[in-house]
Amino acid sequence: MKVVTRTEIQEFPLVSRGKVRDIYDLGEDRLLIVTTDRMSAFDVIMNEPIPYKGAILNQITLFWMDKFKDIIPNHLITADVKEFPAELAPYAEELEGRSVIVKKAKPLTIECIVRGFITGSGWKDYQAHGSLCGYALPAGLQESEQLPEVLFTPSTKAELGEHDENITLEQARERVGAELLDRVNDVVHQIYSTARDYAAEKGIIIADTKFEFGLVDGELILIDEVLTPDSSRFWPAKSYKPGASQPSFDKQYLRDWLSAQDWDKTPPAPTLPQDVIDQTFSKYAEAFEILTGTPFSTK
Repeated sequence: MKVVTRTEIQEFPLVSRGKVRDIYDLGEDRLLIVTTDRMSAFDVIMNEPIPYKGAILNQITLFWMDKFKDIIPNHLITADVKEFPAELAPYAEELEGRSVIVKKAKPLTIECIVRGFITGSGWKDYQAHGSLCGYALPAGLQESEQLPEVLFTPSTKAELGEHDENITLEQARERVGAELLDRVNDVVHQIYSTARDYAAEKGIIIADTKFEFGLVDGELILIDEVLTPDSSRFWPAKSYKPGASQPSFDKQYLRDWLSAQDWDKTPPAPTLPQDVIDQTFSKYAEAFEILTGTPFSTK
């Protein structure tokens, strides 16, 4: 398996090059999504990749999509490069393990964040206002404490380099419509609860996560990445203790290292030392193995 930081597929139009994913239009209402090894934090792309991280993200997403398929359909057509169009054959080595062909969907104009524990921006919101994205919360909660109930806290979708902004359910309802938001609200609680209970059996706490949805012929489907270390906070249950930030299997390790640097969180990012790169990869690979039951292989 190759380390891939950027793809240059000439045979099909590039739709977008995001913080991590390169997306190409294959025609016939199909897209090719390639999850690269680019690493972002605080909405800034790092100068150095995390080798094979993209393949880990892609394969964790496939794992969860299969687990949720009876709750909600998803956009996947195939992840087998042998089934890709012939024009992609010259790129098979860099696409292997990190790419999918999917149905072209109309993405919802909101990010769908689900929180089971109070941490990150939610903790800051609570400290400042005693509430979280419009939800009133009890006084005296500690950092990383489990919330009294699972909360769906939507946010805006920012352009590359900008920051998402938390919005209330009512504001989200105005964006996507009441009926559709009610459906999303129901689905995010179902899939988060399913994932939370499964991960708990494996010794992982899913503190919060972000889901993406789209519409195909008016049907709501699950798209993009699902419950990866990039879109979620995974905490080891054995060391969990509320009252402070938690060790994690996700990019929080990198965020913490960056926060300790003399950096204003705007480009360019600091140079990542090799030990930080290695440790970040190890955390992603460990999350993959615990969740899927299979060691991650670069072959």
